[in-house]
Amino acid sequence: MRSGEAMSLIGRIARRVATVAMLAGIASVSAQTAPAASAEAVAAAASADLGVRFSVSPSRAWTSAIPASAVMAAASDVGADPLLPGTDKTRALRFKKHDEEKKDPADKVDAGWWRDFFQSLSAGLRIAMWLVVAGLFVFVLLRLRDWFQTRDRDSRPQVKAPTHVGSLDIRPESLPDDIGAAARALWQRGETRPALSLLYRGALSRLVHGHGVPIRAASTESDCLALASSRLRPDAQDFLARLVSGWQSVAYARRELAPEDFEWLCTGFDARMAPERRP
Repeated sequence: MRSGEAMSLIGRIARRVATVAMLAGIASVSAQTAPAASAEAVAAAASADLGVRFSVSPSRAWTSAIPASAVMAAASDVGADPLLPGTDKTRALRFKKHDEEKKDPADKVDAGWWRDFFQSLSAGLRIAMWLVVAGLFVFVLLRLRDWFQTRDRDSRPQVKAPTHVGSLDIRPESLPDDIGAAARALWQRGETRPALSLLYRGALSRLVHGHGVPIRAASTESDCLALASSRLRPDAQDFLARLVSGWQSVAYARRELAPEDFEWLCTGFDARMAPERRP
């Protein structure tokens, strides 16, 4: 057999195979509406084209399968048809947000980098960092407390200190430098009431000018004790209570004070009623 005849024979066989595949697809589609009649018609057409007799029963027409090659060949023929429109390209405007969503996630800034860095540290470094953060937090709290206290202190209205409490002169310039020694000298001269008055005047002056106790001109002995309770140490508060009691006994009850009690008041006056040291 010559090569030309062989090529012609192969071409005819290929064309007939393609025809069979396309007819089988058409037969499968047609079987959904008219299974028996359409299947027999397709078989007759294939027999006439190939010279081979086909018989298709109605029961098998429903189960005819389309080969993948036949589908691909049919799709290629349809796509090559010049009467079909072909591919259409369109352009559309979109918001920038859509473009940003399509970006590679690796390009985005990782907000959790600090978490990865913290986890890579050793346990000792993490503890040290927590201690430093806690120390800074405590330092800030202390500074805020000092700032609020200073602001409150500066915002308080400045009250003018009284010069007299009742009839007693409490100005510092009206008192001797050594109040205890001066009161002892009065006591030794038999001037009991002036001696106790000097000690009480000196105590009131120290409370007002040395400790900032808000004593007023009309304050009584009980008022002075109550106002000084939050400004004095416990030993100083006890000393002031005993001094007020002795002063009231001599000035109002007209009773004598024991010499040892008076001496204790004179000796401990400067130590207990010393002015408060301010920074």
